[in-house]
Amino acid sequence: MVKHACIRHMLEAQAQRIPEAPAILAPGRVPLTYSRLWVHIDAVVQTLHSKGLGRNDRIALVLPNGPEMAVCLLAVTAGATCAPLNPAYSAHEFDSLLADLRVKALIIQEHMDSPARAIAPARGIGILELSPLFEAEAGLFTLTGASQTRAAPRGFSRPDDLALVLPTSGTTSRPKIVPLTHTNICTSACNTQAALELVERDRCLNVMPLFHSHGLMGTLLPSLAAGTSMVCTPGFSAPQFFAWMAEFHPTWYTAVPTIHQAILARAARHRDIIARCPLRFIRSAAASLPRQMMTELESMFHAPVIENYGMTEASSHVTCNPLPPRVRKPGSVGVAMGPEVAIMDEVGTVLPAGETGEVVVRGASIMHGYENNLMANREAFTHGWFRTGDQGYLDADGYLFITGRFKEIINRGGEKIAPWEVDEVLMDHPAVAQAVTYAVPHAQLGEDIAAAVVLHQDATATDSHIRRFAATRLAHFKVPNQIRIVKDIPKGPMGKPQRSGLAEKLNLTAPNQNQSAMSASHITPRTPVEEMLVGLWAQVLDLECVSIDDNFFQLGGESLLATQLISHIRQAMQVEVSFRRFFETPTVSGMARSIETARQADQGGATPPIAPIPRQGALPASVAQEHLWFIDRALSDSTSFNV
Repeated sequence: MVKHACIRHMLEAQAQRIPEAPAILAPGRVPLTYSRLWVHIDAVVQTLHSKGLGRNDRIALVLPNGPEMAVCLLAVTAGATCAPLNPAYSAHEFDSLLADLRVKALIIQEHMDSPARAIAPARGIGILELSPLFEAEAGLFTLTGASQTRAAPRGFSRPDDLALVLPTSGTTSRPKIVPLTHTNICTSACNTQAALELVERDRCLNVMPLFHSHGLMGTLLPSLAAGTSMVCTPGFSAPQFFAWMAEFHPTWYTAVPTIHQAILARAARHRDIIARCPLRFIRSAAASLPRQMMTELESMFHAPVIENYGMTEASSHVTCNPLPPRVRKPGSVGVAMGPEVAIMDEVGTVLPAGETGEVVVRGASIMHGYENNLMANREAFTHGWFRTGDQGYLDADGYLFITGRFKEIINRGGEKIAPWEVDEVLMDHPAVAQAVTYAVPHAQLGEDIAAAVVLHQDATATDSHIRRFAATRLAHFKVPNQIRIVKDIPKGPMGKPQRSGLAEKLNLTAPNQNQSAMSASHITPRTPVEEMLVGLWAQVLDLECVSIDDNFFQLGGESLLATQLISHIRQAMQVEVSFRRFFETPTVSGMARSIETARQADQGGATPPIAPIPRQGALPASVAQEHLWFIDRALSDSTSFNV
């Protein structure tokens, strides 16, 4: 594997080594070879120079996904600094980012309607129009537009120059700006090439947006570093995916779990294409891949599925599960592939294998720091390690397991719950196709657990049925107290479910705040048992009004209050209600039915007497006695457990 110092060296070297090999392909277009790609990039860099733009000048790109986007990214990066932006941004987002990124020019495709067209001139930013040459090879274009008044620093960018400036997702705050040098991104490209064992005969079918690190640094750059070819599609399209497979015979593709799910939904109808166009592997990134989905993908495509882990600040790539015959560990995101990876506690101590803490990374592909954000950098770096914000652990073999994102961990009255753990259990339900667990406000606990689920086509299930299923596999405090069955789960621009803010998007607020809405559909007690239960509920929950169909947990109840309520029922009604039964049907009407059933069982026959066991010989130890004996054996010098 040849390591390249910058994009210019990478592309020039491939043009000299394999000039006629295809580099960029696209549906309905003539392939672009490495030699023609290099000639065009050289010409675009000269055009930028003629317009007063050169090394370290920042140029924003607002372009649709496709071959022109890929080639323009490479050309701008080779001779200046590229800031690719999501074309779907709103006017407010464009205005904010164009200011934060400090761009000097905007490249936008001709006839493309975008708020950026009006915002750029208002900020003194010149516009360059990109016109695709559809009759030529895929990705070729011309640039026309206003020139800068100053002379540009000529020549190609150097290893320490900035190649990219990328905004973070900014789901919980204003986006931070990540500056990446040529050394950063070329190091990552070579690491990814090695991890995926890419060779010249490989071909990637890219369905990820190129303005994001997954498509740009996780797909395009590693493909070109290896001298392979990449198919630049207009973006993911479930109906066209298998037609593209049949046309281009790719050896791999990479996507986020929601795209894998959409592909699986159609795969059974295209088994002939899958058989004729075998994949060498499938990669999944950006979010945890449910093990059920991994099993389905491998069974359908007869190819290994590998998860990898990375982030924009690390030039996209950190760890990856190895390809066969090396061990792949389901649930793991693999071993370090280039950067160093460790687990650190809150005070900066690196933890041993098996202990859970914050994932930290360092190496040549990691950014030096956020731009103009001293506070964020103080929080993000400790002893030279970058703190990722992800919680996880390394096993004895060095495989990384992500257990959650710190800002997404649900703190339910002091109990910490990792949402992905609940997701996994919910997706084991045969009717559930997708599941996302998230936090909702709770008046007493601070946060409670909710989940949004999408059912398989033609499948049926109720929220209570799914909760009962989860209660058989999870500790009671991990079972979602609210489950919403939805047609679709809100996602970010990369197709990744957005846990943060999901409660607001689905109109879920603190349970006690919903009390007035619940009371609007108030149903009064119909039996003496329901009437007594309503009174006990109101007493325990400190509420004035309780309907027989209200959910105990949605009204603000939690496990301690549930224990109190069951105790009150035992004292007032001389009947035993199991916690599990209450948890499965946490309504007055459901509890009343359980009580009536228990009473009928008691009336059906007398409880059999307790028969004495023989007293000859030694009596077996109780469970509590066995525990004490075991501890005494383990701590033989201690008298703490003498009874």
